[in-house]
Amino acid sequence: MQLKNIITAIDAHACGEPGRVIIGGVLDVPGKTMFEKKVYLENHYDGLRKRMLNEPRGYPGLCCNVVLPPTQSEAKAGFIIMEHSEYPPMSGSNTICTATVLLETGMIPMQEPITEFILEAPGGLIEIHAEVEKGKVKSVTFQNVPAFSVHLDAKIEVPKLGTVTVDVGYGGMFCVITDAKALGLSLTPDECRDIVRLGEMIKAATREQLPVVHPENRAIAGVTLTEFSAPPTRPDADLKNTVVISTGGLDLRSQDSWAGILDRSPCGTGTCAKMATLYAKGKLGLNQDFRHEGILGTIFTGRLLKETRVGPYPAVIPTISGQAWIYAITQYVLDSEDPFPEGFTVGDIWRGALY
Repeated sequence: MQLKNIITAIDAHACGEPGRVIIGGVLDVPGKTMFEKKVYLENHYDGLRKRMLNEPRGYPGLCCNVVLPPTQSEAKAGFIIMEHSEYPPMSGSNTICTATVLLETGMIPMQEPITEFILEAPGGLIEIHAEVEKGKVKSVTFQNVPAFSVHLDAKIEVPKLGTVTVDVGYGGMFCVITDAKALGLSLTPDECRDIVRLGEMIKAATREQLPVVHPENRAIAGVTLTEFSAPPTRPDADLKNTVVISTGGLDLRSQDSWAGILDRSPCGTGTCAKMATLYAKGKLGLNQDFRHEGILGTIFTGRLLKETRVGPYPAVIPTISGQAWIYAITQYVLDSEDPFPEGFTVGDIWRGALY
């Protein structure tokens, strides 16, 4: 057996959402900014994403992060987020996983009881505030990129569903948000297949009827997440949500062709988008904790610090707090004779055929 390109990765989950973190085997990629590095990976080195996320090394619910040298002097490290259908500019659960891995492996020195540093994501600089005790990260709070609402109480037409009322907000990714009860959903685990199906249908319709572009980076365009909102199950939560993430890309030609999974965590970017829309409607104030429950009953705590502006949009600066747990340290090797160096997907759990 001849092995090449050995990659060292640490697997963690943030409140249930898995986030693999590559800490060895990828030295750097071209680009003057972390966003340019993201674009390079996407256009020239996408085999890495496929290798780490497709079978047999990955599975539909998995995300992966590549730790790279930062391009801005304020940051201790940079990271690029890879998901099955996109390279998002920002992700809350992946930020929490990456920060935890960097601290608990000693790549960034830990200082008890609080360690503060800056990470560079493709979406911008992210301030990290980590509570640590006896070598364990007990909580990660990050200050996200500005969040803002683009559409409030908009009407879209969804084939087979009719008129659906939605909000569209940005919290590091563009997210369409709709009321679960209006669609007959209560966000319980037994509804997951229906949630995914309806989420992909609403997402496709939103992308067609409500196009969105980030005013400061036009390469960030289009809704990629669907968030369902419902009353909480836990008495200590303010609202419950679940977010649908595509696993096979978005096929706007067919409302019946769908493949996606639910974010296992309360979704950091989705929570930021939700808080921005609540703030715009006068339903959430500044410096007020917002406890957001996910499909597993875990909670992210959000807070809006201050107002700002993003292009023509009034915006807010959000923070998200959550915890991650490391569960595996693995070296991924590539046999020179492996017939699937970039992995594969099969139509039983993925959209589309083997590739």
